[in-house]
Amino acid sequence: MSPNLHISDFLDPVSLAELSQDEGYKDGQIGKIIDPYDESFPDVYAADIVIVGCGEERGIGRDRREAGGPDAIREQFYQLYYWHPDVRLADVGNIRAGATLNDTYAALKTVLREITAIGKTAVVLGGSHDLTLAQYYTYSDKKHIVEATGVDALIDLDIHSLNRSDNFLMEMLTGEPNYIHHYNHIGFQSYYVHPHMLETMDKLRFDCFRLGSVKDNIEEMEPVIRNSHLFSFDISAIAHSFAPANSLSPNGFNGEEACILMRYAGLSHNVNTVGIYGYLPGKDQGQLTARQISHMLWYLIDGKSKGRREAALSERDFFVEYRTAFAEVETTFLQSKKTQRWWMQLPDSKYIACSYQDYLLASSNEIPERWLRAQERG
Repeated sequence: MSPNLHISDFLDPVSLAELSQDEGYKDGQIGKIIDPYDESFPDVYAADIVIVGCGEERGIGRDRREAGGPDAIREQFYQLYYWHPDVRLADVGNIRAGATLNDTYAALKTVLREITAIGKTAVVLGGSHDLTLAQYYTYSDKKHIVEATGVDALIDLDIHSLNRSDNFLMEMLTGEPNYIHHYNHIGFQSYYVHPHMLETMDKLRFDCFRLGSVKDNIEEMEPVIRNSHLFSFDISAIAHSFAPANSLSPNGFNGEEACILMRYAGLSHNVNTVGIYGYLPGKDQGQLTARQISHMLWYLIDGKSKGRREAALSERDFFVEYRTAFAEVETTFLQSKKTQRWWMQLPDSKYIACSYQDYLLASSNEIPERWLRAQERG
């Protein structure tokens, strides 16, 4: 049985007529090009990026299983213009809500597993942030050890909360057996996070990046995201003025910064599940947050298009090689001639993504923290 026939059992179609308000789409708009689950199921084999809606909100204590968030985002996204003909798009519709929250996780996991199994990038339009668990189960079911990155103003380890969205990271990061090799948390806001929580994350050798430091050097997040397989973005990380549906904080990333982080996810050859969570259309103003998320999706596609130009590390003619030594350790840095991105060799001869700043530190006989942390994790 083909994945198309299998996963359609878990999905409801979207109505193009309703999304376009019966006006249809103009030539060049994404709604005209994308292959959606409307009257028939799309050919996911022909796609590069596959969109999956999941409006499940029981993880934040709301008894709403099929909220309209994914369709509100689609309405804005389909109106954008399609600039990347080398990246083919499909939309398989919305996950049917299960009788329980765990049933919805299982359905979403199954759909994501089938999409990634045939080499496609799956993009989840949530729904509450705990749906990240379904992303994780996609890998853990196959016993794939992965690196994960979350973008969120909070670190969801609140064991005292009854809401799954407040503590889902506990299961993801500490559950047994565990398949998280490394976790990165981008954009936490210090005044919302207990200091002891950061100490715990550090003991686990996980990396947490404060909002202010990320905004000051956002390009340092590119190698962080490049190494990841799972990428999860909670819109609470975006300032309220740029995403009015985020009622948590007036501070956060601006719209352009959120798009840059999403573009980094597209650039990565490793990232194959992406989730955008926390969008509640009832809290939005003038559909501004839905528009913001639609722009983030556009930049994900832009990154995917640019990333395809990258050569494999084995094709050394496409890289500039720099040999250097720090603290009596000899190593090699590679810089891509195509994308200008950097890689750093570890003592076991493996290469990890890094930045120009890491090369400058090594050239000054200083140990790059990224190298040290990778060594500590083994």
